[in-house]
Amino acid sequence: MSDWSGREGARAFAAVEAATDWLLGYPFVFRALSRRIGEGQVLVDYGCGPGKVADAAARRLGARVWGVDTSPEMLALARALGSAVAEYHLVEDGRVTDLPDGCADAVMCNHVLASLPTEEAVLGVFAEIRRLLRPGAPFVLLTTDPACAGRDYASLRIGAPGEVYGPGDPLTVRLRRTDGTWQDVRNHAWPVGIFPGLLERAGFGDVEQHRPTVDEALTVSDPDLVRGRDWTAERAEPPLVITTALAAASA
Repeated sequence: MSDWSGREGARAFAAVEAATDWLLGYPFVFRALSRRIGEGQVLVDYGCGPGKVADAAARRLGARVWGVDTSPEMLALARALGSAVAEYHLVEDGRVTDLPDGCADAVMCNHVLASLPTEEAVLGVFAEIRRLLRPGAPFVLLTTDPACAGRDYASLRIGAPGEVYGPGDPLTVRLRRTDGTWQDVRNHAWPVGIFPGLLERAGFGDVEQHRPTVDEALTVSDPDLVRGRDWTAERAEPPLVITTALAAASA
């Protein structure tokens, strides 16, 4: 079972297929960002991993994307990708190295919180993201919903059937690899209803949440991907939630 640590963990993460995310997640993150940022503005991908999503954001939005991550091995893979991402920075002791306060016009954070074991750790990530954002700038968060536990989606299964997970509870997520095999990953459950309160504590306002559907994906996601599968589970109970918020004015 993986936790994405070290060189082998980074390589394993890079081999995840993520079809459900590319249907109901990332395109909706990009859509939310496109409403708030323009060409050449700075977008930080907090927890960029091997850089695939950051690269897609840079190409689709025309933004100047900076990828940041806690893993040097992930950043090494991202740099080797030869992507459109402008810069990469390491997160050390909860702070992004070399990036000043208010340097970002927007931040996205995709599936990072599942690796965090405590509410304090989640709040710490939100506070650091708020530090990076100028006042009034948008934050877009993509998470899985642990309430969808046990259902077999095209590229993932969240937790075990019949289980109910509270904040921070350990759970196993099964992810499909590009070679068709499956990999179990140690994660933590964060019910999506907990995020608005934590974001407000970290200095955000105007928090909204949206659960994308397959019908919406017809006009947002790659048409070939939408037509390529039946997406039975995704239609029955969409597992991803987009949370958006704006950085409040500094006190």
